[in-house]
Amino acid sequence: MIRMTYRIESAGNVEALAEKIASDQSTGTFVAVPGETEELKARVAARVVAIRHLEPTERPSLPEEAGEVKRFNRADVDVSFPLDAVGTDLSALMTIAIGGVYSIKGMTGIRVVDMKLPQEFAAAHPGPQFGVAGSRRLTGVEGRPIIGTIVKPALGLRPKETAELVGELLSSGVDFIKDDEKLMSPAYSPLKDRVAAIMPKILDHEQKTGKKVVYAFGISHADPDEMMRNHDLVAAAGGNAAVVNINSIGMGGVAFLRKRSKLVLHAHRNGWDILTRHGGLGMEFSVWQQFWRLLGVDQFQINGIRVKYWEPDDSFVKSFEAVSTPLFAPDDCPLPVVGSGQWGGQAPDTYRRTGGSTDLLYLCGGGIVSHPGGAGAGVRAVRQAWEAAVAGISLADYARDHIELAQSLEKFADGKGA
Repeated sequence: MIRMTYRIESAGNVEALAEKIASDQSTGTFVAVPGETEELKARVAARVVAIRHLEPTERPSLPEEAGEVKRFNRADVDVSFPLDAVGTDLSALMTIAIGGVYSIKGMTGIRVVDMKLPQEFAAAHPGPQFGVAGSRRLTGVEGRPIIGTIVKPALGLRPKETAELVGELLSSGVDFIKDDEKLMSPAYSPLKDRVAAIMPKILDHEQKTGKKVVYAFGISHADPDEMMRNHDLVAAAGGNAAVVNINSIGMGGVAFLRKRSKLVLHAHRNGWDILTRHGGLGMEFSVWQQFWRLLGVDQFQINGIRVKYWEPDDSFVKSFEAVSTPLFAPDDCPLPVVGSGQWGGQAPDTYRRTGGSTDLLYLCGGGIVSHPGGAGAGVRAVRQAWEAAVAGISLADYARDHIELAQSLEKFADGKGA
């Protein structure tokens, strides 16, 4: 069985709406139809299995649905869908258990807050190819966070200029570099030219130092065949990672890519925010991320502590917990990617609020490249901040003997590390 939990808000009866969800999303119709039998309903009908009432609210999530009512009932409702009725196809799951629910009348709010899938989904989908262990193996980093940065500015640099910046970053000691999610293959910086300019620097650095810095190229494209050609271009040049904008290319695009991929798939979730930003509508990240993990992303960007965007710290913590919790097996977790306005200053709170985890990619843009001592000093400052966090030493105390961290604290203490 597939167990879905919906948070219903309504001026009416939540029990009746729960039954309506179960009926409308399985065997129900507005009039009886030929062939509709009790045996059929018993085999494939969804059923309400639990209702947990919540405190009513006086602020409807959808005010236009409220009318003159001033008090709205709320409940978390568990609905069970037979596997026979849905199967293991993720598009069917999204359509039946989530998509159609939003159109049901009578609710001033509806949010999907939990989803529990049976073991059959694990057998039907590949999951991550690299995940946490593979990301560590490729970067050669153990016992600390993987430290990464982003090519900035996101738009405008031409391939030669990008490669020059990458050359500076390679000498900094950074573990991971990525294209910004907005950079794919624009006219001023075609992917093929960017790969041709950057990969020789990556490979030359590896020859000289033994360390192959992972570079994730933006390969997203609406045409899966074109995206696969982008993938092959990167792989043939010796690359080992790709940025994929999962909302933009869709489940079919990720599935197509994962079946053929030789690269670490670094998932950017831009666009997710509109699905979740209103607390009474949309869905929890813990639900949404399951689709992409089953499809096979290896790394998942989830923002961070004190980000430059809208997301509160508590939301980041929930996202981190979701991505770090196995779905079906201990090794089916993607690597959490902590980003958005990060520098060393958030390391202690990140370490504390993620339960003392260092299994993450800590992604800093300006927090590294805008360090007053240069990118190398920026990388060292971030590492020093994490050393202090793990050791339980305050950043101010640790900075007394670590000049790069001291400079970082002086420059970014106002939070401008994006």
